[in-house]
Amino acid sequence: MQTPINTFKRALAAGQQQYGFWLGLCSPLAAELCAYTGYDWVLIDGEHAPNDLQTVLAQLQATAPSSSHAIVRLVEGNQALIKQYLDLGAQTLLIPMIETAEQTRDLVKFMRYPPAGVRGVGTALARAAAWNLNPNYLKEAEQELCLIIQIESVAGLNNLDEILRVDGVDAVFIGPADLAGTMGYLGNPNHPEVIAAVTTAIQKIKAAGKSVGTLAVNPQTALHYERLGVQFIALGVDTLALANTARSILSQHKQNL
Repeated sequence: MQTPINTFKRALAAGQQQYGFWLGLCSPLAAELCAYTGYDWVLIDGEHAPNDLQTVLAQLQATAPSSSHAIVRLVEGNQALIKQYLDLGAQTLLIPMIETAEQTRDLVKFMRYPPAGVRGVGTALARAAAWNLNPNYLKEAEQELCLIIQIESVAGLNNLDEILRVDGVDAVFIGPADLAGTMGYLGNPNHPEVIAAVTTAIQKIKAAGKSVGTLAVNPQTALHYERLGVQFIALGVDTLALANTARSILSQHKQNL
């Protein structure tokens, strides 16, 4: 038995563009549906959506047969949570609100087994290790894990150069909504100053040899960032897609009366 290959991590390393879709409905059926629509990755949101270990597990199981790689965003970079979600079988984690190199170094240690890190060993109870039915997991796990840190504040941008010097980070995700708030433009992630700040961050991240990603539901903004070299972009959110489509259907019907 072989540890599953992290197709998303391999694609980033190969320089391939990766399009994603955000999942916040906490539904394995919705996650499965979205995973079969052709996106390279889907993100199960545990920061703002009401997900927990059980709902994330169900969505990991539902999306596993598809070609869409499941990324899990945690509520915070907590050592115990990281251990639990890795044991569930998540191979790519997105950790929000990173502002310092010290935080980043801790995350790298949390993702790795000793002696390189501090991840607890409990493979007999871990879906990731097939409950010890995969004898190679401890040797193969680390090479298939992908750590994405999320920079989404002025403090994070100010410390970005030092953060990028930390080994063990696979990619950096720019959070435009929170960044806009810390810059004084709450609710306006498309403000020119926010876009300018994101553009500068993208250039720094690429110069450091790391992949960069973001969420851009505005098509023109998504095109702008992709042209700048953003390699993985979430183009939509399930809650928004459902709400906007439902509203549009009703509005169109009323117009036709």
